Amino acid sequence: MPGSRVYHLYRRRPERGGTRPRGSAGRRPTAARRGPRAPAATPSARALHELVVLSHALSDSRDEGEILRLAMDHLAAVGPYCAEAGYLRVDDELVHSPREAGRIHASAVDRRVRELAGQDGPVIVPGRRWGWALGLRGLEGLHGCLVVTSRSRPTAAERSLLATLVGHTAAALSAAFAQRRQREDAAELGRLKEERSALQRQLISVAAELGFQRDVHALMADVAASGGGEETITRALHGLTGLPALVEDRFGRLRSWTGPGRPDPYPEPDPARRNDMLRALAREVGPVRMKDRLVTLIRPHGEILGVLALVDAGGEADEHTVLALEHAATSLALELAHLRSLAEVEVRLHRELVDDLLAGTDEASAYARSEAVGHDLHRSHYVVVVQWPSRTADDSFAQTVGRAASAVGMRSLLTPRPDHVVLVADARPHARALYEALARETGTRSGTIGVSAPCDSLDDIPHRYQEAQRALEVRRHSRERYGTTFFDELGLYRILGPGNDVRELETFVHEWLGELIDYDALHHATMVETLSRYFDCGGNYDETAESLAIHRSTLRYRLQRIRDISGNDLANVEDRLNLQVATRVWRIVLGGPD
Repeated sequence: MPGSRVYHLYRRRPERGGTRPRGSAGRRPTAARRGPRAPAATPSARALHELVVLSHALSDSRDEGEILRLAMDHLAAVGPYCAEAGYLRVDDELVHSPREAGRIHASAVDRRVRELAGQDGPVIVPGRRWGWALGLRGLEGLHGCLVVTSRSRPTAAERSLLATLVGHTAAALSAAFAQRRQREDAAELGRLKEERSALQRQLISVAAELGFQRDVHALMADVAASGGGEETITRALHGLTGLPALVEDRFGRLRSWTGPGRPDPYPEPDPARRNDMLRALAREVGPVRMKDRLVTLIRPHGEILGVLALVDAGGEADEHTVLALEHAATSLALELAHLRSLAEVEVRLHRELVDDLLAGTDEASAYARSEAVGHDLHRSHYVVVVQWPSRTADDSFAQTVGRAASAVGMRSLLTPRPDHVVLVADARPHARALYEALARETGTRSGTIGVSAPCDSLDDIPHRYQEAQRALEVRRHSRERYGTTFFDELGLYRILGPGNDVRELETFVHEWLGELIDYDALHHATMVETLSRYFDCGGNYDETAESLAIHRSTLRYRLQRIRDISGNDLANVEDRLNLQVATRVWRIVLGGPD
């Protein structure tokens, strides 16, 4: 306690060199024999002592908030004062000291302090007879403010002591401010030196990078001038980076490899995974690390033609490697774009030839033009019609169909039509290969393919085109409308029209087979299937029973039940014909069991 320190400072000390007077029987000396008692310390002396202690504490502190706290804590030692509020100047504004965080001050006190703007002046506080705002100023200007109140009006001596405390506090704040400014200036100077060093390092790095870029530009310019293709570019990239360089086409097949470690044989790509990889690369900007490879797309004009990659199993690639890869990809994209433009001319010639073949043209001209584009029309051909409802039959979809056909080994010419793509293929397509390839390419199985009968003469191509369209329409209007249908497998439905009257066909089937279909559904029977097999076997009982794996007598019973249920007579020529057509339509068009 401050009072205890004053007490110990002024209490009477024992006399040096003296001995304690002896009395009789060790009695203590009387008051008359002792010297005079030292006077007790006065309030002014105690206040001065507190100021001395405070002055040392303030000079030792380097924190402005701590200095203000010490001053506010010692106000009561220099007079009948109470620290009402303390402010520090922060960014040209007076804010409450940290010790008062969360303390609610009267808005009138805050408003009055801001009105005084650092000047000394009276402050009215309820319950206090006297209040004063005291600015804490130094050589640098205002550092803060103290709001002091008292229940009684202080004397002149007490106000003098208060002014001394304020002066010491302002001096300490000024010194702390100066030291803080020095620290900030030193930190700023250090930061500027570090920035200068960083800029110097960056300048050196940029100079080195520019030199490397010039080398890369010069090398790729030489490659472009030489007309080199994929092999030349991978060789240059390998020379720049020291890493094996390779080019793959869009489907993952190797086009070029330069450097050690080439797999033999090269892995066969998985179409689904390949598409996933291409989609992942397309979402990124620049080269992407995929396992032990650094991969970038070759994508002129937004269309993916393939990938360029570096094999970096040891993780050696740096920014210079990435830069070289990006420049090589740009050069390769330009080269492939040029080759692509030549290919587009060839595609246009192909389409014009197919359009003329479908419309009908003279054989001599067609053979000459087909030889010019590298296709042999002397062989037997099939017309294939492809329709994918989710895709517009534009150039992009035509290219997709062409890629899928090439992927399954079909040699063909193609052209887009308003709602489908037409191929003239030199061999009978596989029943599912083209459909499955297109399903992978488009990402959906919602597509239909119609295939004509074989065509041995160019004059027959327009007719075969109609056959392929009919096969496609039949498939589209059947219950299993997605997949491939061959015209020469339609059987009876070849003469029933192109498939645009399915409702009438359903009505016809229901008229002749409705009772049998309902009976089969209710009793889990196979009356319609039995009748269909009977007609397929030409009415031969033995063959029909054998195909159904039933006994001859069982077949006789079923045929009699069919007569009873349907009310039709199989011996009647007209009933027999209508029932046979109805069962064939039921099987081919309406998806009855095979």
